[in-house]
Amino acid sequence: MDAPKLGPDTAEVYERQKMINVTLAAPTPREAYELAREKYGEDFVLVSAKQIRYEEEGGVFSEITISVSKERFLQLDMTEEDESDTEPEEGLMEELSLLREQIAMMKGDLLSREASEETLIERVKTLFNEKGIALEWLDSVLEPLIGSTVAEDEKLLVAYLLEEIDETLQVRKEEIVGQKVMMFVGPTGVGKTTTIAKLAARYAYMMEKPYRVALINLDSYKVGAFEQLAHFADIMQLKYLTAASVGEFREVFAELSDYDIVLIDTAGMSPYDTEKLVKTVEYLSSDTSQTIEVSLLIAATVKYEDIKDIHETFSFLNLDSIILSKFDETKHLGTVLSYLLLHPVPLSYFSIGQEVPDDLVVADKEYLLQRFIGDLDA
Repeated sequence: MDAPKLGPDTAEVYERQKMINVTLAAPTPREAYELAREKYGEDFVLVSAKQIRYEEEGGVFSEITISVSKERFLQLDMTEEDESDTEPEEGLMEELSLLREQIAMMKGDLLSREASEETLIERVKTLFNEKGIALEWLDSVLEPLIGSTVAEDEKLLVAYLLEEIDETLQVRKEEIVGQKVMMFVGPTGVGKTTTIAKLAARYAYMMEKPYRVALINLDSYKVGAFEQLAHFADIMQLKYLTAASVGEFREVFAELSDYDIVLIDTAGMSPYDTEKLVKTVEYLSSDTSQTIEVSLLIAATVKYEDIKDIHETFSFLNLDSIILSKFDETKHLGTVLSYLLLHPVPLSYFSIGQEVPDDLVVADKEYLLQRFIGDLDA
């Protein structure tokens, strides 16, 4: 039978019949209503219903308020008093026992639900961690979701994580205002020289406006380094200069004041090569009267242990952007993504192959996420 409904003249009925409000509690609204029917039959009017959270047990219970006639209330009250006089302790113990059972059931349901959510969250966390995303970042994002509706749906949870990755990643807009000077640093063999050649071709020949581009090579350590960049400069008919000291760097840089873009190649170095790192800092600190942007090249193939060492070494140079190279050599981008999530330096370009100048694209979060999602699906 449907619950009694509040009508427009309820207040008048209360006054006329001298009604009394009675509050009853149970695990659910329906159980509370059935409790009222068991006690008062159909001789009551529903006044309100609500759910109340009790922090100690970590759950909720339902409370309804009904209105019964004073005569009916006193009649039942007198009957209960007579019964309680005969067996007061027995009735109280039964009520307490029932209440404990109801609380245990509610607590069990709550713990079961939380365990299910935790299992789902752990499964999704394991999936992302196996693809390279650090547990440190995953925990920080997933912990606030425990108990939410998002944590109850695996597809929704995965979509939420991908959205968080998208929002955390930063992209540096490609723009040239005044003279643009870029220095490229990174580990040995990451593809700096080839990437610089791609960028030089892009700025000089592939944009809406052709820019005057000059190249400076500071890499006197690598055998053939001067020749390689000089070869690219000769093919593209670009200004090319070399410098083996800070003094020479200042001199050659002074010759390039009327160039739109100056690209500077540096020696590749391991994270433990202090001598080369200090020399790079000296070049950056030299008085060129021009801001030098520092771009770190990281290979998409890098291992997690190596990328930690790379960050500890090169973050000292106050990085302006990250260029990801060797996209064509791996399908697994989770480790690089994890680095970018924990150390949010803006992305500027992706080197996606060996061809100069074609295999270079402006950094794009969607491109990166599509590659990662493909690995996730696999």
